[in-house]
Amino acid sequence: MGAFSRTLLAGSLAAGLVACSTVKDGAAAGYDLDFSKQKYTEQSLEVNGRSVKFRAYEGIVYVRNPVDTKYEIINIYVPEAYYSGGSVGGFTAETAPIFFPNQIGGYMPAEPGKPGFGRGGEASQTPNAALTALSKGYVVASPGARGRTATNGKAPAAIVDLKAAVRYLKFNDKAMPGDAGKIISNGTSAGGALSALLGATGNSRDYEAHLKALGAAEGGDDIFAVSAYCPITDLDHADMAYEWQFNGVNDYQKMNISMLDYNVKRELVPGTLTKEEISLSNQLKPLYPAYINSLKLKDAGGRALTLDKNGNGSFKDYVAGYLAKSAQLQLDAGKKLGNRNWLTVKNGKVTAVDFSKYAKAAGRQKIPPAFDGVDLSTGENQLFGDAQTDKRHFTEFSMRHNTAENAAMADAETVKIMNPLNYIGTSGVKIPQNWRIRVGTADRDTSLAVSAVLAAKLQNNGYAVDYFLPWDVPHSGDYDLEELFVWMKQVSTQK
Repeated sequence: MGAFSRTLLAGSLAAGLVACSTVKDGAAAGYDLDFSKQKYTEQSLEVNGRSVKFRAYEGIVYVRNPVDTKYEIINIYVPEAYYSGGSVGGFTAETAPIFFPNQIGGYMPAEPGKPGFGRGGEASQTPNAALTALSKGYVVASPGARGRTATNGKAPAAIVDLKAAVRYLKFNDKAMPGDAGKIISNGTSAGGALSALLGATGNSRDYEAHLKALGAAEGGDDIFAVSAYCPITDLDHADMAYEWQFNGVNDYQKMNISMLDYNVKRELVPGTLTKEEISLSNQLKPLYPAYINSLKLKDAGGRALTLDKNGNGSFKDYVAGYLAKSAQLQLDAGKKLGNRNWLTVKNGKVTAVDFSKYAKAAGRQKIPPAFDGVDLSTGENQLFGDAQTDKRHFTEFSMRHNTAENAAMADAETVKIMNPLNYIGTSGVKIPQNWRIRVGTADRDTSLAVSAVLAAKLQNNGYAVDYFLPWDVPHSGDYDLEELFVWMKQVSTQK
């Protein structure tokens, strides 16, 4: 933790120095990464009848040589009390953890977030995660990142940008309030996956060339803790996982995303799998057991988590167990479960889960392959494109069953560095001890197996994982902020 010099910093800010200056390095020009030169505005918002005053440093370019200054910027918000020796929520300018929420969805380009009300762009009187964090004394640093729709935003651009933003905070630890040794990331869906990837790959040399090209600050990019809502990770095995769960469910409601009057329009379109799609599902499902067995995972009691050739076994029971736990908590709270034909309940206790019936009740949302489309039609195909090719395959299965013209395969290194499982339990990385992973029982965007594997691998390697499936929650995030911040306070103040 750097010692924050309050007098020096306040004086620098009051002088109104430029937000970013040009630094000459031979023929190259770059942005100045000195936080003490940033301008700010004083802002105030009311939360639960209490005024939350803070300083807003917005639009800071966090690398010397950005590719896109619309997205490679960070917004930093600091409780005003920290500039007068005050404390908020038991934290001070020197001890406040830094909340690091990204706004990434669907691996699309994302601008930094701002404190306010509502979640997911919806109008509401509920404080969003950034404002809630400020009200509880956290410094908030929300990074923007490039995304798949731009030539310069293909994998691994987004994770490289997040790492560069972390390096900016660590580089400026002595010049700004907050403890850069306690950065807590947060994200949902693709943002949740990137939050997990950020945590699992701290200080990995695999990203160094990309960071150097951007002129990222020197130093580490490891973080303190990870919060991930419905993270869609392990993309190169997610197609198998999806069919392991949904094989036999042939009717679907596919999510179509389009733009209408500059607003994102989401529409569920019903359909039924074709004969060819059912064949792909039947071929993908039996591939998953061998993969699961290769991971050599164990549950908390040390029991091996495996699957037989039909996709049944202790791993399936392990996933079903989390569904049972979620349902049981509902019952214990005096809440009704509704008509759940996949649950067996006796005397107020959940005694069995029929996973096949659960999958049918949850409903299929994606056609096989769910992520690496044989026709190169998915957002993930675009994520793994490159400067020359907008969309590429990233699994051998879909490349083998390709139906698109001029199809190409993503390089193995890019696929590797987008998957956190490739780093957990390996040398050369610094991984946070504390993880919080949430996936709703009504989530149909990926198989429950994906997050269960992530949680198990982390636990098997000695990390503390708070993993839970909230009852009837769909694919979403930031819906339990009070619980999130209780967890954050606990892990950031534990001895």
